Amino acid sequence: MNFSRRLEIKTVQKMIMMYCNKMHDQKSELCTDCLYLLNYAEQRIDKCIYGDKKPVCSKCQVHCYKPEMRKKIKVIMKYSGPRMLLRSPILSLRYIYRKIFKSNNK
Repeated sequence: MNFSRRLEIKTVQKMIMMYCNKMHDQKSELCTDCLYLLNYAEQRIDKCIYGDKKPVCSKCQVHCYKPEMRKKIKVIMKYSGPRMLLRSPILSLRYIYRKIFKSNNK
């Protein structure tokens, strides 16, 4: 797996952990639902049809998440996204860079 996909998995992991810590009162590990969503997201990222040229999900033309899972991840991203700049500024900046510059070079 290339660097950008590993980075995307790491970003999703961080976002889900932040959400689960706050909303489900989990301190050191994910609840069952969030763990299931994380595993699902990792599989989707790993099996992306774009392979190593995978764009960030928000800029992708193909939506590979099931509608129910897509709703869940949107809720998590809405909560965690703004907080990522403070908690994980490097991950946030890398994501923003990929979203702005890498997604335009398909």
